[in-house]
Amino acid sequence: MERVGLEIELIPAAGLRGKNPVAAAQGLWALLRGYRRSRQIIRWFEPDALFVTGGYVCVPVTIAAHQAGIASLIYLPDIEPGLAIKFLARFVDRVAVTTPETIKYFKPGLAVVTGYPVRSDLLDAPTVEAKAAARQKLGLDADLPVLLVFGGSQGARSINRALTTEIERYLAVSQVVHISGKLDADDVLARRAELAPEQQARYHVSAYLHEEMPSALRAADLVISRAGASVLGEFPAAGLPAILAPYPYAGTHQALNAHYLARHGAAVVVEDANLSGELYRIAIDLLTNKEKLHAMSEACRRLAKPDAAAHLAQEILEVKRDGN
Repeated sequence: MERVGLEIELIPAAGLRGKNPVAAAQGLWALLRGYRRSRQIIRWFEPDALFVTGGYVCVPVTIAAHQAGIASLIYLPDIEPGLAIKFLARFVDRVAVTTPETIKYFKPGLAVVTGYPVRSDLLDAPTVEAKAAARQKLGLDADLPVLLVFGGSQGARSINRALTTEIERYLAVSQVVHISGKLDADDVLARRAELAPEQQARYHVSAYLHEEMPSALRAADLVISRAGASVLGEFPAAGLPAILAPYPYAGTHQALNAHYLARHGAAVVVEDANLSGELYRIAIDLLTNKEKLHAMSEACRRLAKPDAAAHLAQEILEVKRDGN
């Protein structure tokens, strides 16, 4: 929040699913404290509308807003709603969703498809010129295929290990932009140091990217990643084909996101347990098949909703107006 100049107020909260009795009681107490804090914030801030995106931290503030008569909207980025959103849907005026497949989880008339809002620097149509400019900005070769690999801000150890084990083979056909996450950064850099100088020149390693991330998405021909909700917005916006390895301990959320893109021809799904045996084979097959990559890119672009942020903002305004 500090990065974009927004104030933040913290609300006590805790999850309840899968808790033992003591932990559940502690979680319930945290939610009650969060409810009281939410009521204080609402009285002070006097909002015209409430916008929440799910998770247990949204439970106390949504209930407090409902009791205060404040119009509210939930935005669900994933395909499938979690327990918190399923519970909170009865207290809100509208639910905005990323894809049409999600509407079935809510009562008729409650949900509207807005798409996934993405940062403005991803909204320009993907072009050859934009890709070339992004590669130049990142110091990449203009002609070699670019493979982007990341697993979120903390990284993904199974993806990192599958990649670094076979890194010489990847570098034989492409240049790799590897966002390792902070936990594995030292190990990945040590592996890079073992490579020949010409291989190191093709292997670009960072623990984390923020400002440069749009350029990385623009520069890439193929991405390997987890399947958090952002893949439903950022990859289509960039027209970026993907190999997705859903995090196996995230319930069904990531798997459903991944298979949604796969059904539309925009991605290939690899189970986490199969990464060491399948990732290299699938990635090299795609990197050396321009026609297949192009077809996946076009399929991905057809899923893009560049007006998602504006549509979502309009829904918030309508909820506020209807609530008056």
